[in-house]
This record gives sequence, C-alpha cells and structure tokens, in this order.
Amino acid sequence: MKRVKLRLADLEVEFTDRDGGIQQVEGWSERGTWSPVVVFGPEGCGKTAWLKQSVEALKELGFSVIYFNPLRKEFLAEVGIKSVEEKAKEALKQASTVHALAGLMGYVIDFAVEAIKLGRGRLAVIVDDAFQLTGAQEAALFVKGMLELIEHPPHSYERVVAIAATSEGASRWEIGRHRWAELRAMWNMGREGFEDLYEQVRRRTSGAPSFESIWPLTGGNPSSLAQLYRAGWDATALVTALIEERKLTPSFIDRWKGWLEEAVGDPDALWRADVPEELVDELVARNLIVYDMHSRTELRWIDQPPPEKDLELGVGRHVAWQTPLHREAVRRALEERK
Repeated sequence: MKRVKLRLADLEVEFTDRDGGIQQVEGWSERGTWSPVVVFGPEGCGKTAWLKQSVEALKELGFSVIYFNPLRKEFLAEVGIKSVEEKAKEALKQASTVHALAGLMGYVIDFAVEAIKLGRGRLAVIVDDAFQLTGAQEAALFVKGMLELIEHPPHSYERVVAIAATSEGASRWEIGRHRWAELRAMWNMGREGFEDLYEQVRRRTSGAPSFESIWPLTGGNPSSLAQLYRAGWDATALVTALIEERKLTPSFIDRWKGWLEEAVGDPDALWRADVPEELVDELVARNLIVYDMHSRTELRWIDQPPPEKDLELGVGRHVAWQTPLHREAVRRALEERK
C-alpha cells in the first residue's frame, strides 16, 4: 500500500506504525461499519495520520471517499461524480471563518446521500477533528446523521464505512450517552513505531537529543515530538507554554493542590469516588487527562492499546495524562506555588 506523506512541523515524513489500525479499517471495508465508529484519544496522538492512510487504503479497495477536516481546511469528495466534487471544492473555498467551516459538516451527509443515490455502492465517510468547532450536542446529532445514512439509506448500497475522530472531551460523553456510535480509543504510538518516526526527524536535523531522552517526555505522542523540534528541543520552554495554554493559574492550582499532587504521582488517584467531579471535568475540558480509559481488549482500541499501567509515562488503569509533558506542566505549576 502507498504510504502517505505527512507534515510534522516543517518536515515531510512518511506514515509509520499503526499497521494494526489500518488492518482494522481493511476489516471494516469487508463488511462495512454497522454504526459510525467514533475514535477519541489524546491531542496529537496520530488520529489524523491514521485517517489519511485509511483514506488511501479505502481508495485502493475500491471505495468512493468523502473526507472532511475543517481545522486543516480539507474537504475531499472523490466519489466519481463531478458535480459533487466541484461542490466540495467550492464550499471549502467560500468558508472563510471558523463558523463557516463548522457549517460545512452538513454538506458531508448531503454529499454522501447524493453519492448513494447515484449508485456508489462502496462509500467511506471520514470526518476528522470537526467536533472541536461545534458543541457536544451538535457533534452527537451529526453522528446520528451518519447512523441514519447507514441504517436508512436513500438507495441500496454494498458497504459504507463511517469514521469520525475527536480529541478527549465533552463530545465523547455526549455521543456515547446516545449510543449512536461505536466508541473506540486510540493511544499514543508504541515505542518501536515512535522511534521509527523520531529517526525520520533526527536524520534531517542537527542537535537532536537521544531517543532515550525524548521517549519519557512525549510518551509516543507525535505532536509533542513536533513541538519539541520547533522549540529547539527545549522541553522547559514547552512546559512553560503548556502551563499558560491550559490555564494552570495560581487560583486553579491552589484550589485543587492536594488532588493534583496525588495525580502527578499516579493518575488513578483521580478515579477514587471522593474526587470532586468538578476537578475531573476541568482536567478533561483542558485536555490534560483521558478519563475512564477503555479496558485493554483489542475490540475497544484502534491499533495497540496502552499498557495497563506505566507511571513513568503517566498512564494509569483508568486515568492517564495525555502525555508526560502535560503531567510535567502540572508538576511545575505545583512547584511554583510552594
């Protein structure tokens, strides 16, 4: 299979690892997805890279493909229908604001309906990172629309593969509450695959540190690798930026200090029944943790699940820091309040 080229900071890298995740997509292509598959996971864990490679795999398997990623301003409608393909290009061209980009989600279902009406028997509908631009309820309704497409199509079809990806957050809970989709988790890359990606970066740069020093900072998160590269491998500067971006203010730290100190040592401390729900909601909303981790069975994950527990990387059985850098940001904010 052709490996897609991807941007990592200012470098072009080749898709690597996630072979198990691509095999799962190939399995769906043989029977279709009986309901939309909604994939959640840490920011920057590689969901977009996996979806782009999935698009390539599905095209090679004879599927027409609709792919929408509003954050990257990408709207692909390769369905063999010139009018639909031109509409997708024009809609994207006219969307000049974040609000307008979010509004294009409705076109995804419209184009899929039109493609099925016109006899496209194998159709893949893939939506990436669109839910960041909508509320949780709007995200759930969109997923319901994808389910309606599968269960009540305008015309008979052979197979539909419907996938949406989102970061950890409120949309996951709202979608899961309605049971309109199959929720799957994706974690950061495994050590071996991540080392292959790191080598692609190291070969094209100077002054890169050893992989042994990069792994415990990133935990296999490709976006963290890109951020470290952009920061000249200065982890201190990156942690400082995270403290500011995630609003780890003195008032927030002081209010939850005891709980946060425990969670820095073991994220599963947040799983206890006496932990305030408000704190958990805040940490999830700020994309600092993944809460209520799926059981480590293959059925619940895309590609390889994380270990049952790895305190070096901040991974617990039920709760995990999105990356070790996120945990380090909280640790540093706590130290500054001593």
